[in-house]
Amino acid sequence: MTLETTERAWVPLTARERRVLGVMVEKQKTTPEAYPMSIAAIATGCNQKSNRDPITNYDTDDVEEILQGLRKKGAAVMIEGSGRVAKWKHSLYDWFGLRNKPVEMAVLAELMLRGRQTEGDLRSRASRMEAIPDLESLQAVLKALQDLELVVYLTPPEQKRGAVVTHRLYPPAEFEHIRQEFSRLAPAYDDEPKPARAERSFAAEPVPSSEIATLRTEIEGLRARIDALTDELRDLKSSLGA
Repeated sequence: MTLETTERAWVPLTARERRVLGVMVEKQKTTPEAYPMSIAAIATGCNQKSNRDPITNYDTDDVEEILQGLRKKGAAVMIEGSGRVAKWKHSLYDWFGLRNKPVEMAVLAELMLRGRQTEGDLRSRASRMEAIPDLESLQAVLKALQDLELVVYLTPPEQKRGAVVTHRLYPPAEFEHIRQEFSRLAPAYDDEPKPARAERSFAAEPVPSSEIATLRTEIEGLRARIDALTDELRDLKSSLGA
C-alpha cells in the first residue's frame, strides 16, 4: 500500500473546495460566534474582496454542491442549526492530522485562500487568525506542514529571503501547472546578490532584486493589515446594525 493510502486521510481538493474550506477555517478563528456557518454565509465569505485570490462569485447553489462533495470526502459536516437553517463546519483538524495545531491550520487556510505567497506575506496574513510573532516561528510551522506533505517551497532551498511557499492540496495536473507558472516568474523572486563592479555609477545602478522582493513583502504586509482592519470595521458595523 502507498504512503497516501496508509497515512493520509486527506485527498487533493479543487480550487472551489479549497476556497470553501479556507473560509470556514478563517471564520471559525476570526468570528467564532458565527460558526458553524450557513450556506449563505459561506457564499458571502467566499466572494468577499479582501484576503482572497482570485475573487469569486459563487451563489448558494454552488456552495451547497461544493459542501456535499466535501462531506463525501470527509472534510465537512452538516449539523442542525438552532432554527430551520442547516449549518456546516469543517473537520480539517482530523482530516489533515493537525489536532492541537491551530497555527498550522491558520497557515494552511491562508494558503488555501490566496495560493502561493512569500514567507513574509504569509506571516502577516495568517496572523489575522493566529499569532505568529516572527519569521522563525512561521518557518517552524512550515517545517511541520512539510513533514505532513501539506506545503512545499517553490523557491530553491538555499534561498533564504523572499522564499515562496504554497500548499500541496492541488490535484496533480494543477500542481504541475503551478510549478511551471512559478518557474516563469522566478526571476521576480530571485534573492541572489548582484556581483560588485569596479566602477559604480549611482544613477545607472539597478535596484537589486532582493530589495524589490523586500519592498514587495512590506507592501503586501501593509495591504494585509488594511484588509484585516476593513474586515473588522465591516463586522463591527454589522453587529451595530449599520
